[in-house]
Amino acid sequence: MTRAALWKCAVAVAAAAPAGARAEPVWSQDFVSRVEVLALIQTLNASLLASRSATATLEKWCADHHMAAEPKIVAIRNAGPEREPAAETRARLALAPGEPVKYRRVALRCGGHVLSEADNWYVPGRLTSEMNRALETTDTPFGKAVAPLQPFRRTIEMTMRWSPLPEGWELSPPAVPTPGALALPHEIFEHKAVLYTADQKPFSEVHEHYTSEILDFAAPAAGAK
Repeated sequence: MTRAALWKCAVAVAAAAPAGARAEPVWSQDFVSRVEVLALIQTLNASLLASRSATATLEKWCADHHMAAEPKIVAIRNAGPEREPAAETRARLALAPGEPVKYRRVALRCGGHVLSEADNWYVPGRLTSEMNRALETTDTPFGKAVAPLQPFRRTIEMTMRWSPLPEGWELSPPAVPTPGALALPHEIFEHKAVLYTADQKPFSEVHEHYTSEILDFAAPAAGAK
C-alpha cells in the first residue's frame, strides 16, 4: 500500500471515531434545503476570507454547529513524498537562492469530521525551533503552531468547486421537488493563501480544499423552516 493510500486510510479511520462521528446525510434535495446549504457554504467561505487563521475559523464553525464533544482541530499528517513549491510560490515567499522550504500535507479534523485537506509550503528559517518541532512531530495545526508570530493571511485565489443550485436557477421555472438526500461532492471550495508575520514577511503558502463534511450536522427541522 502506498503512503498516500495509508494516509487516506488514516483519515477514514479518524472520521469513524465515535466522538462527533458522521451522521447519515440529512440535507434534502428540495429548493429550501439547497438554499440553506448554499448560505452555509458562503457563510464559511466569507468567514475564512476575512480571518487571520483558518484553524481558528474551522474550530469556531465546529463548535457553533455542535459537531464534536470537544471542538478542537487536529492535523492528520500525510507522511508522503515532498512536493517542491512552484516558481510562483517561491516568488510569493520571497525566497533567497537555496533557502530551504518544507512541505506538509494534512487533513484538518474536528471530532469525526475532516473539514479540509491542505498542502502547505513553509520556510523553516522564519519560524522558531519550537514551531518547527511541533510541525514535524505533532498533530498541531499549522495556524496554532505559528500563532506567536501573530500571522495574517492574504488569499490569492478562491475557487468554488460545487454549488447546490445550478447556474441560472434564478431565471428558470421552479424545479419539481425531488425526494431523497442531497448528494454532496467531496470538495466544495478551495483557497490559496500566503501567510505573513506581523512585520509583513511571508513565511507560508497554503492550498486548502474544504470538504462537504463542513455540513455534517443536523439540518433544521421541517417545522423550523
